[in-house]
Amino acid sequence: MWAEILATFDDSPSQAKVIRFLLENGFGITREGRISVNNILVPSTQIAKEVGVDRRVVDATAQRILGMDRFATIFLNMRATPDISEIAEMLSLSVITIIPKDATEHGIIGAAVRVLDAHRVGIRQIFVTDSHLSESPKLVIIAEDAIAPEVLRELRDLEQVRRIIL
Repeated sequence: MWAEILATFDDSPSQAKVIRFLLENGFGITREGRISVNNILVPSTQIAKEVGVDRRVVDATAQRILGMDRFATIFLNMRATPDISEIAEMLSLSVITIIPKDATEHGIIGAAVRVLDAHRVGIRQIFVTDSHLSESPKLVIIAEDAIAPEVLRELRDLEQVRRIIL
């Protein structure tokens, strides 16, 4: 689906930048065509500044999305979720970032979770950067405790794993 949305905006590089930003950050659109995060309005000028386009491009992108029923439904219901990986250390949590060999291959999340579960490592959060939206897709796991060396070895040994970052 993400690839389809991005492909639809190939005809306008500026709007493509806006739509990519919205998708990467979980931003939605209100019925009035305003950018929002969890129903909190975000000024078009702020989005434009971050993306490097004119404010009118942001507004036009939002209106274009609303004109496409299938995409409008997605963006009218988009919700952002907090990423606690940046504050994990302050919360005494561990962060494991897994870089896959091939992000389109199935099973990486299940394999990693099975390893952690076998060692009774509690998982607080998991998120994946979508291979259609990110140039370097990854699986990020926030775990409850320090990760033992044998767990890290087992994760590194998974066939889908290129490398692990702690």
